[in-house]
Amino acid sequence: MDAGLENQLRKLREQISSKAAHQQQHAATLLAVEETISEQGVAAEPSGYFAVLLTLLEQQASAGSKGLSNAILYLLSIILPHVSTHVLRAKFSTMMAVLSQSLDLESADIAMLRSVIACLETVLQSQDAGSWNQPVSQGTLKSLLALSVDTKPKVRKRAQEAVSTLLSQPPAPSTVHPAAPIVVRFVLDMLSNAKADNQSAMYTLQLLKSTDMVWPPEAFKELCESLMQLPKLNAPFLTSLSFQALAAVFSSAASSLEEEQFRDLLVEIIDLKPNVNDPLSSEAWLKIVQNGYVAYASISSEMCFESLPDLIELLLPDIELGKQSIKETATQCIWALIRDCIPASKLGAEGINQIVKSLTSGLSYRYRESWALVFLLIAALFQRLGSYAHPSMDALLVEIASMRMESEFQFKNEADAVLGAAIRAIGPQVFLEVLPLNLNTAGRQSETGRAWLLPLMKNHIRNAPLGYFISELLPVADNLSAQSLRFTSQGREIEAKVFAALCQQIWALLSGFCNVPSDVIEAFTPDFAARLSKEIAEDTALRSSICAALSTLLTAVHQIAHEDVGSSSLTKQQALSSEAHLAQFAQDFLSQLFNVFAQSPGASRGYIMDTITAFLAVISESEVSATFVRVCAMLDDVLKTHTPPAAAELTEKYLAAHPPPHAYTMMDLATTMTPYLDSDRAQMLARAAFLLARQNDDATLQKKGYKAIVRLADQPAGSPAHQLIESSIGSELIPMLLESAETVALSSRRDRLALISRLSRNLPTSQLHFIPAMLSEVILGTKEPNERARAIAFDTLLVMGKRMAQGGAIDMAALSGDAGNPNGTKQPEYQASILEYFKIIAAGLAAQTPHMISATIASISRALFEFHEQLDAEFTVELMDTVLMFVVNNNREIAKSSLGFVKVIAVILPKELLEPHLKEIVPAILKWSHEYKNQLRLKCRHILDRLSRRLGLDVVASAVPEEHAKLVANMRKRQQRSKRAKSGDGGANTQERGLSEEVGAASSAVAKKSYGNAYEDVIYGSESELDDSDDEGAGGATRNGRKNNKSKKQQLGDKAGSNKTGAWIKEDTEGPLDFLDRSAFTHFATASPAEKPRRAISVPKMKDGKLLFEDPEEEARKIKTAAVAKDESKGGEETTENYYLESVKSKDGFYRTPGQKIKFHKRKAGDSDDDVEMGSDGENDGRAVAGPAKRGKANSGASYGREFMSKKGKGDVKRGNVDPFAYIPLTPKSMKKGLASIKGSNKKEKRGRRKAN
Repeated sequence: MDAGLENQLRKLREQISSKAAHQQQHAATLLAVEETISEQGVAAEPSGYFAVLLTLLEQQASAGSKGLSNAILYLLSIILPHVSTHVLRAKFSTMMAVLSQSLDLESADIAMLRSVIACLETVLQSQDAGSWNQPVSQGTLKSLLALSVDTKPKVRKRAQEAVSTLLSQPPAPSTVHPAAPIVVRFVLDMLSNAKADNQSAMYTLQLLKSTDMVWPPEAFKELCESLMQLPKLNAPFLTSLSFQALAAVFSSAASSLEEEQFRDLLVEIIDLKPNVNDPLSSEAWLKIVQNGYVAYASISSEMCFESLPDLIELLLPDIELGKQSIKETATQCIWALIRDCIPASKLGAEGINQIVKSLTSGLSYRYRESWALVFLLIAALFQRLGSYAHPSMDALLVEIASMRMESEFQFKNEADAVLGAAIRAIGPQVFLEVLPLNLNTAGRQSETGRAWLLPLMKNHIRNAPLGYFISELLPVADNLSAQSLRFTSQGREIEAKVFAALCQQIWALLSGFCNVPSDVIEAFTPDFAARLSKEIAEDTALRSSICAALSTLLTAVHQIAHEDVGSSSLTKQQALSSEAHLAQFAQDFLSQLFNVFAQSPGASRGYIMDTITAFLAVISESEVSATFVRVCAMLDDVLKTHTPPAAAELTEKYLAAHPPPHAYTMMDLATTMTPYLDSDRAQMLARAAFLLARQNDDATLQKKGYKAIVRLADQPAGSPAHQLIESSIGSELIPMLLESAETVALSSRRDRLALISRLSRNLPTSQLHFIPAMLSEVILGTKEPNERARAIAFDTLLVMGKRMAQGGAIDMAALSGDAGNPNGTKQPEYQASILEYFKIIAAGLAAQTPHMISATIASISRALFEFHEQLDAEFTVELMDTVLMFVVNNNREIAKSSLGFVKVIAVILPKELLEPHLKEIVPAILKWSHEYKNQLRLKCRHILDRLSRRLGLDVVASAVPEEHAKLVANMRKRQQRSKRAKSGDGGANTQERGLSEEVGAASSAVAKKSYGNAYEDVIYGSESELDDSDDEGAGGATRNGRKNNKSKKQQLGDKAGSNKTGAWIKEDTEGPLDFLDRSAFTHFATASPAEKPRRAISVPKMKDGKLLFEDPEEEARKIKTAAVAKDESKGGEETTENYYLESVKSKDGFYRTPGQKIKFHKRKAGDSDDDVEMGSDGENDGRAVAGPAKRGKANSGASYGREFMSKKGKGDVKRGNVDPFAYIPLTPKSMKKGLASIKGSNKKEKRGRRKAN
């Protein structure tokens, strides 16, 4: 039985305990069918299920009962796709007779109808072409067509899918389905009645849109005419669906219509252009135009091209006026027309100029909102025209460059993309003729320099002639260099640096000119090679650019000569000739590069090594061997006198400015030649590498020795270097690794681990003792400080495990170094297996140091994650019990690794193995639930969260001790909150819910960070949103931000205001803006500029020829006096009250503390309002009087407590506001003689209270 069907049936059987009645019925029926099959002794194959189910369905139909029909039909819909075609054809009549009785739309439910449709689809799909002539097949298809326009959405959708599947897969050998005429007639009848039955016509259009079939040629014209009549009914949704259906059926238009008919149809479609403000219809119409004209181009490319300029001119306003979706669709449409509707024979035709003119109009100010899209279309036109873009698009190119040079231009990146497309299309030579650099300004002061083009050209030069750079650009670079030297001699350092930078930018273009040039043999002359060699040796600023250019040239030519790279400006024969020509200069370049490499600082010479590697690939093997012998001789000489450098000479700062010792350089050069060595030279390198790996005087040389051995082992199988390593595994490599295990340097461990991994991958059976011998070192490597070393160690663990799983005998005598004991008995042999591998790893748990124990637990976790399916349950449980003992260890390093192990088993082990051990797992990890160091507390929370999601929170809670009950309660609250967040608040505002979903999506994207592999995702990642805080207050506040205090109305207003568009003119201090200038558009901005407050400028006044400067304090005093007079003149007039502002700003105001206590504002010393006296004669109606009077005298003026006075009446205080205790501040200065101060009385009162207490 098919695995997919078996999986479906297994899921159905599990639904026997479901709470849904229909699912229980499906499962019970399946179990009954399987029981019947087993009783009959029939094989449990799809045909057996089909026979039993068909019999049951016939019994149900004959009895007139529909009790089990739903379940039987559901099971049939699952079984029928797996039944053979011959069986379905044989039972076709029986199936149709039974299934037709279930197509009662009045009594059948939706689920049954969908099952019947699925069965009919499978049965009809299995029939041959002759069966479709039978009335039964045609009648069944008509039933499906009737269901495809049914009012029930689920039934209609399933029927449309069935019809679409049937028509898209016609029986062989037909290309048009035999039932296509029936479908066409049905569609035409429904569309002809669209005016009377609008809804059925819409359903028919949905069917037409989803059907991918080849329409009969005789009916296609009538179908298109019917679709063209629908937009005239002025029904928006019907119009949109008709356009979408037209776009779908255009795939068969090329084979169904003649050229003239197709042209007339497109003309009618163009005449039906909808309003640009109707997004649904406009987008559908644009897609019709795109598909239609692309299909028309396949029929008659020249006739299609003739109408293309007018069509683009018609479509371009949609980019200006339409909504954003319409703009993008229109851009895509024009882009497809440019790409597919311009034939190669018309690239230089007159119509191209009209298209260029239309696109040039898109750069006017009216298109400013859509300039980015217009630039995209211009770049597409450059790409399509290629070299034919010159000279028709020269003026457009100049205009774009002028726009790009404006400082305020906002679309510089888009303009750069267009200029880059122009460089690739017409080439740098023509491009610089249209837009010259103008770097040599002598005698041409009026011309504008375009030095900004140099960085742009660097990334877009391809297949350009190298001779142009040598003849035109190289003299410009020499001139700029000479000017830089002249400025340096004159002491003008800034100008010198500018011209030197321009010279370097021109040299940087050389890499682009070396990217598959067509004139390598003609342009790369001995003089040019000598010039490059000289610049490499003398000019460090140009060295990287020249080396990059040489690497690009050599790599491209070598790849074309020896590999199949498709189309290129060079043929394979030309590439071989060019490679031979470049090889003539290789020895001279290599000598120069070797010298430069030896003299360059160690931190910045990688590009020189790349260039050396590129030259080694093009020279012969004899030349490589001769070069390698010379390097080895030099290495032998320098090793005799080499002394390890001091630690200070190995720092990054020192190496950035000084070259490393010559021994390091020679070893690097020798290792670089590894891929090109023969067997003898590979043997020489291997001996040197073994010697350096064994010594422990110089750690760097030891590292380079291991690196050379790894490089030899990495060569392709069958190469001399690889064969050498394979032959020396048992005789030299493994003894060398075992002997040097105690003397390996820290910096060499990564390459040593890489070598162990390479050897373990294809280890012969006789050398299997190598794995247990080196395993302890690999385990310790998992705790290396270097991240790459740790990754290699974990990979080596897996490589060793896979090799052990392949089997073989482990010679313990070879492991211990004894051929046998004195009695002559042989050491026992152990069979290699994955179980034995885990036992060897677990031996590290008995180590004496916490570091080794922690590394062993980490190794077990990684190996268990990879090989847990190959271990039996008993051993897995035993291993789990052993490691769980270390979770409660007091050493944090051991505990951290142990918690990682628990994380792994919580994810990979089956539930039946985890649940019995929860009583040991949960209390053990809860020991660290209060430990903040190393995030152990958070790790515990993550583990509990994983366990609760796998086993259920109630199961985990039963294993949690009583003292941690609060943790369980908190987890339950978090789980409920997460469910509420996923389901959403039913009464929440739609916009607020959308904003919450966006924030949640961003948070989940951050939370679900991937670490590169599944194991690291388990260890370091977490699917939960837990943090180290128990705060539960969300309250609408973001996690890392403040709560948004804006009201809903303000938020809606902000969102509405963001859609408004406008334009602002940026003022220029140089003069008025000239709107007739082409650069005027750069002074317009679509966003409102920030309004910065301007300081008021005090302008002196003139009087009798003298300047009168006003005193700011005097002016402020006059303004205040005028305001007071204005308030007094109003009298009893009604004024606007703002008591809150008065209470805040008044000198006698108050404020509330976070504890809701009232605090009065503190007064400053010397305040005039401090001297207050009561009126003696009641002139002011008992109100407090204050004023700027002298001390000791009665004050007159404004009254205290004005903020509490009623503004409308003459009453004492305003009702409804805070009533004051007094109108006069009771300060010591306002008290009369003989009265104690407030401060003193307060102290006495406090003392009295203490005594009373």
